[in-house]
Amino acid sequence: MRRTDLLQGLRLMKFEDIYERATRRELSQVEAASILGVSERTFRRWRDRYEAEGAEGLYDRRLGRVSGRRVPVDTVMEVLELFDTRYWDFTAKHFHEKLVSDHQFTRSYNWLRLSLQDHGRIRPAPRRGAHRRKRERRPLPGMMLHQDGSSHQWVDGQWWDLIVTLDDATSEIYSAIFVEEEGTMSTLAAVDEVIRDHGLFCTLYADRGSHYWHTPEAGGKVDKNNPTQVGRALQQLGIELIAAYSPEARGRSERMFGTLQKRLPQELRLAGIIDMAEANRFLKQTFVPQHNARFAITPGEPGSAFVPFAGNLKDTLCIQQDRVVGNDNTVRYKNLTLQIPEDRHRHHYVKARVRVHHYPDQTLAIFHGPRKLATYDQNGTLKESKETRAA
Repeated sequence: MRRTDLLQGLRLMKFEDIYERATRRELSQVEAASILGVSERTFRRWRDRYEAEGAEGLYDRRLGRVSGRRVPVDTVMEVLELFDTRYWDFTAKHFHEKLVSDHQFTRSYNWLRLSLQDHGRIRPAPRRGAHRRKRERRPLPGMMLHQDGSSHQWVDGQWWDLIVTLDDATSEIYSAIFVEEEGTMSTLAAVDEVIRDHGLFCTLYADRGSHYWHTPEAGGKVDKNNPTQVGRALQQLGIELIAAYSPEARGRSERMFGTLQKRLPQELRLAGIIDMAEANRFLKQTFVPQHNARFAITPGEPGSAFVPFAGNLKDTLCIQQDRVVGNDNTVRYKNLTLQIPEDRHRHHYVKARVRVHHYPDQTLAIFHGPRKLATYDQNGTLKESKETRAA
């Protein structure tokens, strides 16, 4: 027996009992209506229908009727076919956005979600865990940026690291870069992109990765007195680096990567992209602007904490290593031999302490104090003769 039929039967039994008592004048119409939980007018209408039609008159006349709001079966089947043939790996929310933007779909998200659940295409979302108090956002863009990386199969059969830098105040993504492996160079390149596009920011919030911090004990506190190359570069720029000690503390970036992992691989698949260079162009030109338009929020206060930067950004956001020049006027760096060219200002640099700059584009340069002596390509081949300009 269906639940509806059971409820109808119970209502009929209860009404018949109250009706007989009212007929024997044991109950007034007001009392009978109160026991049934309806108005006196509704009780009289039920009584009249019962006396005219018997038990059949009390059954809900809406049962069995086709709702005028029911969606045609053809529409449901078209949506399911689109999901099965093209959008099978999309979430319900992402699928709804695509239907609205690309297929002139007008039904609500809830209708779509319930339809996909009813036909076994998606599972109901799990219940949320215990409520955690949210950390208040910074009021202005540029006050705090989050940077994090995620290793994921962004393209079928290929695992890349995605380095993302986003604003705490707005959740706007300022930089998103695919790399083979997250590290010092990718971090410096991302910071460089943000500063060139927006200006200097106040703080960078990141995990305790070895390219951000030296950690004497695994899982312990970071050593703030012994900065990494990233830490040194940020110090020179006046940017404070803050360490996050748990995934929960990085909740903003963790949630962002959850969203990206559910949307970006599908968008790359639809665009037919399998190459990292193409994927990075797609990120910058298409995906990130669309993502920011969809998910970025208005900051708590008007204005911005970004400030322009007019210094030498390239020679700050790089790896810097001290070296001693050999007897043949060469410097050894990462299995490369860098020949220092002749210099009219100095006879030779033998035994002099110099500084090698290794840039994110893999080119190199040698400095003696503030003077750049030469630049080299990624293979250590001299690109430019000595320069006497200050760095």
